[in-house]
Amino acid sequence: MKQKKYCVYNQTSESFLSMGVDPAMTIFARLKGLIGKLKLGFDEGLWLVPSRGIHTVGVCFPLDLIYLDANNRVVHVVESFPTFRIGPMRSDASSVLALPPHSIYESQTQPGDQMVICIAEEMEERLSRVAHQPVRTPAFAVPVGA
Repeated sequence: MKQKKYCVYNQTSESFLSMGVDPAMTIFARLKGLIGKLKLGFDEGLWLVPSRGIHTVGVCFPLDLIYLDANNRVVHVVESFPTFRIGPMRSDASSVLALPPHSIYESQTQPGDQMVICIAEEMEERLSRVAHQPVRTPAFAVPVGA
């Protein structure tokens, strides 16, 4: 059975970071991580759950790291973390997202941002609910043609 990929959406900055993140939720999956992969595509990533830190020993490319608390709120970010290093350990982190370089910059992700991480079908449902909500007109709006 093929494991489902997750979408990562920064609700605070209203931007997608990835549509193809693999979860690493077992000890073996977290230890293996991205070792052996030659590159990470622009829309790929790894979500290490649970995790308070990450290493890039055996990883051949830099990564953007986003540390999340239990509610998927960003507690720490590291841009372009180099290869063959041990990343910072964060006691306030519950999981870590490992994404391609520039993901943090392009999405303007920063500590305090709220992330939404879910499978594609759930993200589709969430977005359609938002799209079908009525748009409220501010009380001070001037009617067109006035």
